[in-house]
Amino acid sequence: QVQLVESGGGLVQAGGSLRLSCAASGRTFSRYAMGWFRQAPGKEREFVAAISRSGASKYYADSVKGRFTISRDNAKNTVYVQMNSLKPEDTAVYYCAADLALLLSSDITDYDYWGQGTQVTVSS
Repeated sequence: QVQLVESGGGLVQAGGSLRLSCAASGRTFSRYAMGWFRQAPGKEREFVAAISRSGASKYYADSVKGRFTISRDNAKNTVYVQMNSLKPEDTAVYYCAADLALLLSSDITDYDYWGQGTQVTVSS
């Protein structure tokens, strides 16, 4: 089992940047592919980005491709998402999640463990 805690959210102006972090407990972090998802008010939770166990493979939603970068540090049991050129439509609660499967997935149902989320608000 792994516990996930997100941090780094906040209020930023459009065009600005934020880096979210997700710290994982336990000694098995490197066994999990990791993903970031987000949920805006009144909308379903949606996929943002995923990274493989080693960090060699990454996968992005079209809406964030070229603006967001996912990375991980297995020595620190942490996954990050660097968010640049933020837009008001990026406003949401951002969640990290862990997936024991080998292949990267954008499917919310494939992820086994979830953090509590961190709020990102982008003002226009």
